[in-house]
Amino acid sequence: MKKEIILVLLLITTLISCKKEVENPADLIYFGGDIITMEGDQAQYVEAIAVKSGKILFVGSKAEAEKLKGSNTEMRDLKGKTLLPGFIDPHSHFLSSLAMNSQANCQPAPAGEANSVEGIIKALKKLKVDKKIPDGETIIGYGYDDNAMPNGRLLNRDDLDNAFPNNPVMVIHVSMHGVVLNSKSMAIYNINDKTPTVPGGIIVRKPGTNEPYGLIMEMSYLPIFAAMPKPSIETQLSQLKEGQMFYAAAGITTAQEGATHMGEVTMLDRGAKEGKLFIDVISYPLFTEMDTLFKAYPPKVFGKYNNHFKLGGIKITIDGSPQGRTAYFTTPYLTGGPGGETNWYGQPSFSQDEGNQLLKRIYDAGLQSGFHANGDAAIDMCIKAHEFASAGNPTKERRTIIVHAQFAREDQLDKFVEYKLIPSFYTEHTYFFADTHIKNRGKDQAFFISPFKTALDKGLRPTNHTDFNVVPINQMFVIWSAVNRISRDGVVIGADQRISPYQALQAITTNAAYQYFEENNKGSLKVGKLADLVILDSNPIKVAAMDIKGINVVETIKEGKTIFGK
Repeated sequence: MKKEIILVLLLITTLISCKKEVENPADLIYFGGDIITMEGDQAQYVEAIAVKSGKILFVGSKAEAEKLKGSNTEMRDLKGKTLLPGFIDPHSHFLSSLAMNSQANCQPAPAGEANSVEGIIKALKKLKVDKKIPDGETIIGYGYDDNAMPNGRLLNRDDLDNAFPNNPVMVIHVSMHGVVLNSKSMAIYNINDKTPTVPGGIIVRKPGTNEPYGLIMEMSYLPIFAAMPKPSIETQLSQLKEGQMFYAAAGITTAQEGATHMGEVTMLDRGAKEGKLFIDVISYPLFTEMDTLFKAYPPKVFGKYNNHFKLGGIKITIDGSPQGRTAYFTTPYLTGGPGGETNWYGQPSFSQDEGNQLLKRIYDAGLQSGFHANGDAAIDMCIKAHEFASAGNPTKERRTIIVHAQFAREDQLDKFVEYKLIPSFYTEHTYFFADTHIKNRGKDQAFFISPFKTALDKGLRPTNHTDFNVVPINQMFVIWSAVNRISRDGVVIGADQRISPYQALQAITTNAAYQYFEENNKGSLKVGKLADLVILDSNPIKVAAMDIKGINVVETIKEGKTIFGK
């Protein structure tokens, strides 16, 4: 009898134990592939992860994960594919994705087919036909790269006038810091021979005259950009799904809108409140918008998600682009300025004192800042502004971002370490614009562009970005460029700055999460973090380095729900 009682008690204990095991079952369990946690500085693999209510419930062995299996748990066999944390976009222009289908791709190969003035005209004409754009309505193209034009034949106003006598036309420069207009567009924006070139601006004039003729860039472009024709808010809201899918298809679960105007902030906020966002979007409104912005969105609301939308900080643009020859350097360009200027160093958007006061206002409000700075002189300005604005405490962790930081000198990287500044590099320039940089800046400086390896060796946590739509959203190409650093012509651009595939993955996972103050919620596979995941058809760490760019995103999961693929 005593033995029977013991057996009954053991049975009851077992039943209770079994009940506990399925009391909180997983929604999903992934297994059967390379699961890379991105925890630590070396690749760590686990057999399985379990997901519950949009968060990671378990990371470890398959046998232990199966203990979390309930009657409704979905078992997902990866069948040899690779699972990683969802990619985090350190810098791009999310709103550009909304306009992709309504603008002509005027980029040269491989991003487009507009390798000449004739190719640009062809792309614009195709858009006019395909979209049935009537006479009188503005035609917009993007991606014009003056450095890629054969024999120095640049796009000008006359080219656009001859091809489109009845439409205003705007062709945005590949840097997104300038535009070429035809006469009808110039009339709309009151650009004429009496228009002054403002400090920090560029207006290319017709030879022998004062007539605006080609590129209008930087501070001279900002008023045009702000006044450009934009779809209605209702139209933009309807385009949010398609825009997010550009990112989701690249495995991105968190995107950045890196230079947001006030009206765009309002639209994104409304879209979030209406439940139209299914990836996280972080906005950095432009410094020019602060007065208006803070009336509607005071600093206290920054840094907090509202239905996948967050105001991250304020964007300050110090200089232009190196490929547009508007980046600001301490030494002159070898090729002069974009308007034929000699002894040309580029120029800043404003004075050092103005930059100091801008950053002080941001720091005093307790906000993060993202500086756009490409040339080494512009980076010097960032460092000086930080020293001024930090009120005697420059080593406090503010996670100020130096966006691009492409031509950072080694001594500047040392200052980044001391002041805890974060460089967000742009290694895709080693492919897309290397030839231009060698021509404009010389081999030594061009080969040290985006000095990733040196930054890592000094203890920095750099991120790496696309600056979309300057170049396409393609995270595999981001990784490939950082690992290989190979130009269009097959030349290795700074072999000593190559990094490992794992380090390149960190730049768009753990380091990017840190950049956004989100390291406790994103960037690695760890219990309690969001189940933001991406599944690839191959493992970037295991394939040959040159094959990384051929890896495909199979599926993207945001908080446990598939948003692309499957």
